[in-house]
Amino acid sequence: MSASNAISSRTTAAPPEADRPRNEGSSSSTDAGTRVEKLHFGLKGRSLRLDPRVHAYRRDIADIALAGEVISSHYARPLPRACGSRATMVWPQPAAEGDAVSELLPGEGFNVLEYSERWAWGYCAADHRVGYVESIELVEPAEPTHIVCEAKVPVFADSNIEATRLACMPMGARLTGHEEGACLMSEMGCVPLSHLRRLDEAECDPAGVAMRLMHAPYLPGGRSHAGVDASGLIQLALTPCGARAPRDLDMQRDIGVAVNGPLTRGDIVIAGDEGGVMIDDLMLIHASRSAGKVTVEPVAMVEARHQGDSVRRRFEG
Repeated sequence: MSASNAISSRTTAAPPEADRPRNEGSSSSTDAGTRVEKLHFGLKGRSLRLDPRVHAYRRDIADIALAGEVISSHYARPLPRACGSRATMVWPQPAAEGDAVSELLPGEGFNVLEYSERWAWGYCAADHRVGYVESIELVEPAEPTHIVCEAKVPVFADSNIEATRLACMPMGARLTGHEEGACLMSEMGCVPLSHLRRLDEAECDPAGVAMRLMHAPYLPGGRSHAGVDASGLIQLALTPCGARAPRDLDMQRDIGVAVNGPLTRGDIVIAGDEGGVMIDDLMLIHASRSAGKVTVEPVAMVEARHQGDSVRRRFEG
């Protein structure tokens, strides 16, 4: 499929006549049977400068939601997909090279704007982070019922205590299934309920969540026990507690409210290219590039390394 083609979801309603794009192209199909539609807009004027990390646009294709804000050759309606049974990295280019920009966890949504060879380009549904993932890792989305709340949990073939272990799910993975006794029966296998919580059950301690990833290796773009970066740890700690956080550290400087007094457990501190969650009034848990892992360190030492470039934020529930 060429780079000029845009994905159109069959479930997306057609725009009203007055809003329908001019010079709309014809439809075709991919080998997988996905309906493909070229959308052409005759726009005039100057494009706005948007952040390509969270606004999906290129010169040749852009999210149809940006049709009134940025000029592109074609516009695409997002095609909802989800990460399959294993986590997959999100890359800035259609190649697994350099540093990833994020990691998509099992069951998390990804909105596809373009399929090209082995890659899908679009954005993560939860935080709108734009990038490329390998197409083979995406599946038809399902409505999740539970979320993994431990660093990693085993998936068994059945509820027998001696059953074969099929895989491990990382914290934050979303599962769909029904409860049977002490297990969740899902398409991926049987998962102990003691390691899960229902999606409608929020946690209340970001520091406690972050501590579950203690000693996880540092990995640019990572969001799991297999590897995590500073902003990934902050995001993973806040999300189960009902606080949405963007993916990148500079964007996280604006979350919550400023802390003008003493720090307390759960506060966020970002200093330069480091950041994490306070576990009390003195100690910060963070994914340290220099230490190569998630570690606990006095916040004063972290801030001293970036004197004059530190913010302290708090979520008030």
